[in-house]
Amino acid sequence: MATEIYRDAWGIPHLRAGSAAELAHAQGLVTARDRAWQLEVERHRAQGTSASFLGGSALDWDRFARRARVDDTARRCFADLERRDPGTAGWVRAYVDGVNEGLAGSTAPEFDRTGLTPGHWEPWTPLGVWLATHILFAGFPAKLWREHVAAHLDADAIGLFATDGPGTSGSNGWLVGGERTVTGQAVIAGDPHRFIEDPGVYQQIHLSCPEFDVVGLAVPGIPGIAHFGHTGTVAWAITNAMADYQDLYRERLRRTGAGVEALGPDGVWRRASLHTETVEVAGEEPVEVEIIETGRGPVIIGGPEGIDGDPAGLACDGDPAGLACDGGQADTAAAARPAGLATAARPAAPSVPPDPVAPPVAISLRYPPRVTGDLGFSALLPLLRARRVADVDRAFDRWAEPVNVVQAADTEGGVLHRVAGRVPVRAEANSLQVVPAWKPGHDWHGWHVPPRAGLTDGVAVMANQRGPAEPLGVEFAPPHRADRIAALLAGKERWSAADMPALHTDTHLASASPLLDHLDALDGLTPEAAALRDRLRGWDRRMDAGSADAALYAAVRGAVVRRLAAHPAFAALTTPPAYPEVFRPWLALVPRVGFALEHLLRAEDLYGIDRPAAVRAAVEDVALRPPAGVWGDTHRLAPWRALEPEQPYDEPGLSGDHDCVLCTSGVPGLTDRAARGAAARYVWDLARREDSRWVVPLGASGVPGSRHHRDQLPLWLAGDLVPVVIDWTRLKKETDV
Repeated sequence: MATEIYRDAWGIPHLRAGSAAELAHAQGLVTARDRAWQLEVERHRAQGTSASFLGGSALDWDRFARRARVDDTARRCFADLERRDPGTAGWVRAYVDGVNEGLAGSTAPEFDRTGLTPGHWEPWTPLGVWLATHILFAGFPAKLWREHVAAHLDADAIGLFATDGPGTSGSNGWLVGGERTVTGQAVIAGDPHRFIEDPGVYQQIHLSCPEFDVVGLAVPGIPGIAHFGHTGTVAWAITNAMADYQDLYRERLRRTGAGVEALGPDGVWRRASLHTETVEVAGEEPVEVEIIETGRGPVIIGGPEGIDGDPAGLACDGDPAGLACDGGQADTAAAARPAGLATAARPAAPSVPPDPVAPPVAISLRYPPRVTGDLGFSALLPLLRARRVADVDRAFDRWAEPVNVVQAADTEGGVLHRVAGRVPVRAEANSLQVVPAWKPGHDWHGWHVPPRAGLTDGVAVMANQRGPAEPLGVEFAPPHRADRIAALLAGKERWSAADMPALHTDTHLASASPLLDHLDALDGLTPEAAALRDRLRGWDRRMDAGSADAALYAAVRGAVVRRLAAHPAFAALTTPPAYPEVFRPWLALVPRVGFALEHLLRAEDLYGIDRPAAVRAAVEDVALRPPAGVWGDTHRLAPWRALEPEQPYDEPGLSGDHDCVLCTSGVPGLTDRAARGAAARYVWDLARREDSRWVVPLGASGVPGSRHHRDQLPLWLAGDLVPVVIDWTRLKKETDV
């Protein structure tokens, strides 16, 4: 049969072909037509060549992508895929052929603006796009923050800041078993929280061939439907497991006549791979980047001479415990572990005293695909072919990166709640901080068996909290979103797919309690401040866009965050280490204080900081200059774009906040504008797939000015969803290919 491309009323592509390979080709083709600019931006990011047309603002990412060997790892993984799973490799090639065909005729306006000509995708490019998208997902830069805190405060301070931070992507997801639904069949719903991008990070799509018929949310540039899909008889969804599966090693490097050598844990200097690459920068001189890789992994920070401005090892200053420089052996790792942080059964490292002289800073990254040559793409086709929960389960046994919590249900009553992905077994210190490459006890010893869980009272909730993934992680999201979803689900015995948007859009902010408790205890305030305090006492704790009380709370919160961050007790943390700019979201003090505010306010002692005085001063400040309007006046959508539009959009005000189920994240103390939020919402109904619903923040098209570029935005803002259409007679045929 000919491959057919249809569209529904929202411009969502529905593809029908005679084979999986033909369907993959059509998926690549239609994605290139709809998202040409986005695909090319992602290809260049994976290759570390985005500065060649975006200019100096993209240079730091390109340096990181080159040094982390993103493109080279993708090549290795595709070569391994061809050896192990030639069927999947051929399917990926078919997708890439479709992308190249679609790009050849692209007239996306951004290409003219930048002078960029669409390039050529290689068979491994989708793997590179996947890796570039997720390499920071596990938040390994948090280890740089922990050693920074331990060096300048003490090990106990690490726990005060241990929370889902500004650089971490989370999600909500919940599974309601058939015994708790009106149809007797399960419902799966949720929303992945990521940086909101224009075009969006998820693509609604329908893929149909004799082997399978699947609707779901695809990642542009990746064949198939990895994260959220419904085959008619089984559906699945994921959230970030918050697992720790990437390690940072402090390396000792030295130059020799032959190149660079690295000191290993056996005391032997071994030659590291070394070469230089040139990064082109639009409007500027090219930049050379030295690429070094040791037995641990690629060096992503510093080198034999250290970091510019920090040749003596700035990050190690003031660290008598050796946490920063020697990686914290078993004894210091135990001291550094924040209260309640998870540990796994990992071999302990020997106790070794720290070296008296810190070497120049060089830090390497060890991550599973670089070690194994496998990105988990062998899971993608089995997911499309799945008919039952057992099929989904087997498919996710092949999953590699990122590590996710999976939920699935089928029409026979089967349910699944498990972790999927590779987490290495190694010493506990590896998970907490940067560890010394020259010390024994920090190597990897195989992989953890992914944990599993069941349902409680007929439901399972995942919101990046401590759950089945707890043995595999260090820092998790606060429990507020998960607890709120569970409480809402407990409030009614039977649920339907149509009920789920009420959960998606819940704006209750449980994390407000510590600040409101401090506020409630204040007396002796000026009349204006007392009136503000009394008003917030009566606030319903909902972060609704039209709420003036929510705006007042946010203003007080921001003022408290800024006062705490400016306190002399934290002075040493105000200047981050001289690490590359790409890691700064994890190292900036104000965001760290903002996202950990409830911990800081509830701690028994906070380095002598008078917190009631800080709250008092903040309330008095806001009372003198209160916000003039409502929460949505300042809490506005701020999507990331590789290139700003020629005619800027008036971005709308938003309900929600970081710890609401309706998670729309600004950075308390820094900005109310929200760069993170629900990158999609979905409801999978196992009773009738056509009763399923979904929505994305903007639209199906990535072409500015297109009819379907932003047509779903009003629905997304209102919490409404678009019907999932699977009846081909209700679709408009676009073309045959």
